[in-house]
Amino acid sequence: MALFALLIAILVERMHLLPTAWQFDVILAQYHQALFGDKQLRARVMVVIALLLPAISIWTLSWVVTGVLWGAVSVLLWTAIAVLCFSHQQQRLAFKCYIQAACRGDIQACFNYAAQLDSSQCLASVTEEDLGEEVGQSVAWINYRYYGAIALYLIIFGPVGAVLYCTTRFYSELNRTRSLNLPLVDTLQFILDWLPCRIFAFGYVLSGHFRQSLSTWVNLSIDPKAGARTIITQVALKAETLPESSSAPICVQSTIALLQLSKRNFILLITVLSLLTIFGVVN
Repeated sequence: MALFALLIAILVERMHLLPTAWQFDVILAQYHQALFGDKQLRARVMVVIALLLPAISIWTLSWVVTGVLWGAVSVLLWTAIAVLCFSHQQQRLAFKCYIQAACRGDIQACFNYAAQLDSSQCLASVTEEDLGEEVGQSVAWINYRYYGAIALYLIIFGPVGAVLYCTTRFYSELNRTRSLNLPLVDTLQFILDWLPCRIFAFGYVLSGHFRQSLSTWVNLSIDPKAGARTIITQVALKAETLPESSSAPICVQSTIALLQLSKRNFILLITVLSLLTIFGVVN
């Protein structure tokens, strides 16, 4: 089911078939405003409820539909959750606008769209010459955060794991963008990212320059306090040879190189999942 759900989710996401109102982050924003709001989440109990309620709801629904119509309803549930979790039109639109702005030489627009692409990265000290590489790192990070991690949680823990990760990611980003100082959110996000980011970063090692990136991956992986973004971006930089900057105001060659590496890594993940499915390791 995991392989089938992932393939359908990738197809829907690539073809932009899911309306904006059905994007998972949009649904979570409505869920947050309807049931909690910013002020109520200052209490630890409310934060725990907000983080776990969607996953518990999906677990309950999965239990109810188990075996219905010979498992067809369970397959539909897996596929629906995968499609919802994989749809991120906002990030795709920001990246598309960034590339268009770079092609026409609009430097200010490039910085604006780069900030929209990855809110976790401060671009205040980034120069025009380094912006392409910084955005490339953001692409590698987003590819993990919005696709790779979700795929791993869906494969290992099913729809419940994918929903839990997406919910935690939503509140982690909300906590940072609005400076809410929510308790437990960043700690849980660090825990949920700890192993998947190391697995996904090893995919960069296998998809790029093995010798150059392996030592970086080992050094960062054995550090228990290393952040997920640091591991992903540093290993990606070592795994790919970045082309020299061109004379364009904003060079996108580094960005494209890291984007291609991210695509190869995700294809590797799907290939491994296919082999595990064929040999019966993954249901």
